[in-house]
Amino acid sequence: MIEVNHKRGLFNFLSLRQSARSMSLYETDRLLSEYLLFHYGTREELLPWDFGPTGAWNFPARAADRVKGGGGGRALDLGCAVGRAAFELSTSYGEVIGIDRSQRFIGAARQLQAAGELAYERADEGDCTTPLVARVSSQARRERVRFEVGDAMDLPGTLGHFDLVLAANLLCRLPEPRRLLERFSELVTPGGRLAITTPMTWMEEYTPRVHWLGGTEQGGVCRNTLESIREALGEAFALEERDDLPFLIREHARKYQWSVAELSVWRRR
Repeated sequence: MIEVNHKRGLFNFLSLRQSARSMSLYETDRLLSEYLLFHYGTREELLPWDFGPTGAWNFPARAADRVKGGGGGRALDLGCAVGRAAFELSTSYGEVIGIDRSQRFIGAARQLQAAGELAYERADEGDCTTPLVARVSSQARRERVRFEVGDAMDLPGTLGHFDLVLAANLLCRLPEPRRLLERFSELVTPGGRLAITTPMTWMEEYTPRVHWLGGTEQGGVCRNTLESIREALGEAFALEERDDLPFLIREHARKYQWSVAELSVWRRR
């Protein structure tokens, strides 16, 4: 018994250490600039060439536009980063809460909310950069948005219920994604919707293998992330829509991450 508890304690310690190391990455100037460009950059600022992936820029706004309703109410942008999707949702919802674990990201989102714009530097080559300005859409209702630093694994019980919860590219960066999925029945009001996007980049740096929702074999069959999401959500949700959404993250002038997130939209029964 003592040995089992020791192993469990060591496992939890290593998981926490990995989580702290991965989270420190999201507090750097480099990641902040990358995400400001990812959220607010124009097509030309992100990808200056005529060739390359098409339809992959402006991902946070595209994701929000695909799932937002028109009847008011409350929306939660969980893992909001620097806030673009939350601002887009403010055109359709009377109250929008954006939550992210990164203090740097939330600080930038709050500056954008207050001033409507934020200057930053885009990495080009080595130490060379280009000054750019992130701007919130003039259609956004910034006064309806509230940004908070918070952990998706430890959300306060006082958040209340939401007509829409958006969790964009969040699941595969959590230590225990199934635990969050099981919480959604408390957060989404009956008749409301849950929208999840994920590129399914399961990595032990962020999620211990035992908690991966997909990408591992069971009985010779590879686990499917979407089916694991369905299983974790249980009978409380019905799948309404599934689609593929490409996105592009620029690291510098000649290096990009092109990914395809799977979008699933669920209706709370």
